[in-house]
Amino acid sequence: MVEKSAWMRQVEANPEHSRWYIERFRAMEAAGHDLHGEARLIDAMAQRESRILDAGCGTGRMGGRLLTLGHNVVGVDVDPVLIEAAKQDHPDGSWHTQDLALLDLESIGQAEPFDIIVSTGNVMTFLAESTRNMVLGNLAKALAPEGRLVIGFGAGRGYLFTDFLEDAAANGLQPDLLLATWDLRPWTPESDFLVAILSPAEQSQ
Repeated sequence: MVEKSAWMRQVEANPEHSRWYIERFRAMEAAGHDLHGEARLIDAMAQRESRILDAGCGTGRMGGRLLTLGHNVVGVDVDPVLIEAAKQDHPDGSWHTQDLALLDLESIGQAEPFDIIVSTGNVMTFLAESTRNMVLGNLAKALAPEGRLVIGFGAGRGYLFTDFLEDAAANGLQPDLLLATWDLRPWTPESDFLVAILSPAEQSQ
């Protein structure tokens, strides 16, 4: 057993929280909001038909878009209600309920490493603090030797950017590029959001 994430503690406190989240984004999409900024960046980084792991995929909003662009997407999330929504909204995808701290891709037939692993939507800040290094280690192990890990989250959510980068380094990940937004604005220490593009440290050796 591992410590429960802040997300699952919210779900326990309010069983309707996941359903509210699902309907919120469905309503935003129906209203014509642009919900695909993250997917555009990932698609620009990826070779055609790349293997992409959407870590903390939620309802499959981003992974589903990458599917339509021709990539091979696997999504995992700790919340089974969100995974069911992903299966409904994006039936061509491969969506699985798993805790990222206990990630076991082999058990779902996905032992082959991934070209890109992406985690958006403040997933890292919803993790229990005791599981952060476990999750980063699991994601690093799932990367192909030339693969890249892309993580985005906001400031003021209990995980300092400096601490995150130290944790990434402790798990063999180095920053290739740090951005302040998904539309490629440069990151500075004053930025209130971080998009970190990381790769295995041995790539530089």
